[in-house]
Amino acid sequence: MRKVDLCLSSEGSEVILATSSDEKHPPENIIDGNPETFWTTTGMFPQEFIIFFHKHVKIERLVIQSYFVRTLKIEKSTSKEPVDFQQWIEKDLVHTEGQLQNEEIVVIIVNKYPHDIIGSVLSQPIEKVILNNIIS
Repeated sequence: MRKVDLCLSSEGSEVILATSSDEKHPPENIIDGNPETFWTTTGMFPQEFIIFFHKHVKIERLVIQSYFVRTLKIEKSTSKEPVDFQQWIEKDLVHTEGQLQNEEIVVIIVNKYPHDIIGSVLSQPIEKVILNNIIS
């Protein structure tokens, strides 16, 4: 079975909410598939973004690449609207002194409903976040 990165705009994913935006590094960069682009947060914390999948997704692996993230919290919703989120994963990341943080989360989900949404709340400053390799 072919593995597909579902967290790409080319696969139909959308960033439907972000709590901050910089015109040079907008939240849409999270899902553009370009390793040279990124989302930069601004303002106070926590920071949050919501990625919307327009079809059923079975997430097997999630890779988060970031800088200066202390705690990563991922929530999910099975609603057709971005409401009623439930905590899915919360993890403290290792401080890497300005080096890229690569966090791989292997996930086993038996079933998911259509229109799943993943939101991520980041509780420390971020200079770069790439949410990629959501494999189906």
